[in-house]
Amino acid sequence: MVPRCQVEVLYFAKSAEIRGIRSETISVPQEIKALQLWNEIETRHSGLTDVRNQVIFAVPQEYVELTDQLLLLQSGDEIAIIHPPTSGG
Repeated sequence: MVPRCQVEVLYFAKSAEIRGIRSETISVPQEIKALQLWNEIETRHSGLTDVRNQVIFAVPQEYVELTDQLLLLQSGDEIAIIHPPTSGG
């Protein structure tokens, strides 16, 4: 069994509006894929389903897309949910 750790999830922009909060602490496996992490967050807050394709993580302070990339987390890590600007013409 993979050990779990406590991480701080920081919500910005649309995800903060949906959640009505700016941050929360959650318990997740220390080794987790980015997409699995999003699924854990989405399970807690179903309203975030609408922004799934518009967000990336900053874990810790490194941008990570919601893919199968494996994250190695430590207790106290901050995971920011960021809505990058869309490119326009």
